[in-house]
Amino acid sequence: MDIHSPLAKGTARSYEIVAPATQTTPIVYASPHSGTDYSPEFVAASQLDPLTLRKSEDSFVDEIFAAVPRLGAPLIKALFPRAFVDPNREAFELDPAMFDEPLPDYTNTASPRVAAGLGTIARVVCTGAEIYRGQLSFREALRRIDTYYRPYHAAVQRLIGDTVERFGCCLLVDCHSMPSVGGPMDLDPGRRRVDFVIGDCHGASCAPAVAERLRTTLEGQGYVVTRNTPYAGGYTTRHYGRPQDGVHAIQIEINRALYMDENSYQRTSYFPTLARHMTEMAKALAGLDWAAFRR
Repeated sequence: MDIHSPLAKGTARSYEIVAPATQTTPIVYASPHSGTDYSPEFVAASQLDPLTLRKSEDSFVDEIFAAVPRLGAPLIKALFPRAFVDPNREAFELDPAMFDEPLPDYTNTASPRVAAGLGTIARVVCTGAEIYRGQLSFREALRRIDTYYRPYHAAVQRLIGDTVERFGCCLLVDCHSMPSVGGPMDLDPGRRRVDFVIGDCHGASCAPAVAERLRTTLEGQGYVVTRNTPYAGGYTTRHYGRPQDGVHAIQIEINRALYMDENSYQRTSYFPTLARHMTEMAKALAGLDWAAFRR
């Protein structure tokens, strides 16, 4: 396997790609919210303690899918934390109340994500706790977007383009985890959640056979699965999923209680079993008849 990340002099490490020696399947896996590079400056700007600051993090998801490169599929993972900048948003979904100056007209200040405090630069973590001690400058938002967000998405786009060129199609699997109980900013506050949620933008982002293969595989492993409720897919799924062009995208949400203690951030004894099941799921996806998905 080949492991590489942007390490040019003077630039931040935005992402890491673990690539197979040879890509043998038209699937790309992404883990956009498992990054743990909390800079001292970011921690100092926050009023939250380090554990609370991690509440929006999809902890260990990159490890859960770590075997997919051995199955012939690249895995890209963001290294920066979601609470710092969220790559599963438009580039400029920003809350004007967070900034000490007026925002440019091109920013999206009215999206449901911004209203919930979970824009590109989040105001809160998923429990609703406010992140910052004071307001930010728009220059700081631009720095985060240009240094972390844009390089990550440019890398995702390259992986998709290379895959389509090689195979005639591509499936992007966007890998996430979710709190075991809906939080105050969610559509299901206080409700205990199922094991997995499959999001395909209500059928718009990928061929039905992909979601069906995921559902039957996961249910065959004994999990309780729902589709598009409460998560139908975020920006990544909506933006990249273009089945008519041979590019399919689907989102997977894993209940964190399956594999970790949500308060101490410790892996549970079930972690290896879940990782093995996700490897089996990746094999099941690779076994689809990909000729039917080409543009």
